[in-house]
Amino acid sequence: MVILPGGGYGGLAEHEGIGYAEHFMKAGIACFVVSYRLGSQGFRHPAMLEDALAAICTIRSGAHEYGVDPHRLGIMGSSAGGHLAAHVLIAWDQYKSEISLRPDFGILCYPVITSTGSHAHKDSFLNLAGEAASESLLDELSCEKHVSAETPPCFIWHTGEDAGVPVENSMLFASALREYGVAFELHVYAKGGHGLGLNAEFSWETDCLRWIKETAQQNPRA
Repeated sequence: MVILPGGGYGGLAEHEGIGYAEHFMKAGIACFVVSYRLGSQGFRHPAMLEDALAAICTIRSGAHEYGVDPHRLGIMGSSAGGHLAAHVLIAWDQYKSEISLRPDFGILCYPVITSTGSHAHKDSFLNLAGEAASESLLDELSCEKHVSAETPPCFIWHTGEDAGVPVENSMLFASALREYGVAFELHVYAKGGHGLGLNAEFSWETDCLRWIKETAQQNPRA
């Protein structure tokens, strides 16, 4: 699992990085936490996307050394890290590589998805694209608009009470996956704020582990 912590593209939340890694490693999943470049460091798109794709390339090309299955490589992100994970899921084919950059599945935790309208998380896109971002760039960064039949299957979860990143972000991405016939599982939990990670009163991680196992068994590309 390639893990992309959240933090609004301005920081990296430890509980959404090493916290996840420690938990999923107990379930037998090898985890790699990516310290990608940030807007607060003066970087802008596509630096973040390139860092995430470079992580996939590095892990898949070194799969034997790391002792992992290169055909069961997932990407996981929360909040803005969820946007980056979703961006990888829909834009992996924009870069030429001898090593496949396509994740085999995605895990999106209360993800930032859309860059426009009332449901957009403005601060994330300010850090990602800058103050002078064009309308065409913001459209490119709106992940729900670029799903295709080649987008990998996804597990998505959010809470209905999330006031930081509205649940509509997850619903928009799930709707696009459904339109293109991409397998997904969406969980919307009634209670809970933004940025919960593993500190939720519900067991999303149990559902997630079950989904990963089922996906690995059912999807020959996972």
